[in-house]
Amino acid sequence: MPIHSSAIVAAGAVVPESCTVGPFCIVGPNVVLGERCELVSHVILDGHLTMGDDNRVFPFTSLGCSPQDLKYKGEPTRLTIGNGNTFRESITISRGTAGGGGETTIGDGCLIMAYVHIGHDSHIGNGCILPNGATLAGHVIVEDYAVLSANAPVHQFCTIGAYAYIGGGTTITQDVMPYSLTSVRRENRAFGINKVGLERRGFTPEEIKQLRAAYRLLQNNKMNTSQALEAIREKIAAGEFGERVGYLAEFIAKSERGVIK
Repeated sequence: MPIHSSAIVAAGAVVPESCTVGPFCIVGPNVVLGERCELVSHVILDGHLTMGDDNRVFPFTSLGCSPQDLKYKGEPTRLTIGNGNTFRESITISRGTAGGGGETTIGDGCLIMAYVHIGHDSHIGNGCILPNGATLAGHVIVEDYAVLSANAPVHQFCTIGAYAYIGGGTTITQDVMPYSLTSVRRENRAFGINKVGLERRGFTPEEIKQLRAAYRLLQNNKMNTSQALEAIREKIAAGEFGERVGYLAEFIAKSERGVIK
């Protein structure tokens, strides 16, 4: 396999012949790579790290580093990465902690851009985009096809709902509703649905129409969140709203930190 002479691959690491390990990369002894992965240069893979097929890692990125948690005492926790992801320059992704489930996970087909940090015990779904400077504290969940923008920090234990879009520089301290377009003005607000993103992901006009109607109920000043949720459930029971709105209602109901309306 093409391993540059300046790279260090520890005994015990699993690196298939189809992989490429560029200059000055370091691969630890508990790392397992899938097929056709490329470490461009100056990449560090550490800890108990398992990576799927067709991942590409750019310079000065550190994956599987020990968690930034004072309680961490060297336990053999993990980072698990799926297939077909791109990790750009200077990214840090921590492995899990014993108290947080022991594992950080990245799904398939994600684009993680430069200077992103993903903290311990976080879970990133499939097809997510995290642009430059996005910062995820520990225990953050980002569901499938969610998109953050540059320099958006996310508080620990927050959940970003599926297909949500977050504007640049928005500080997230509560859960972000699925399908929403959430950004900051004087305070964080959801400005309706992420229509362009949903169309790109193949949502039908009827599904988008139903989601818009559900969001109008949530944004009604005459109802609090519980009342709006009850109104949405009534329309689901009556057959006016389908499974996309059903998922939205379930997300809001189980939110522990509250949702950004």
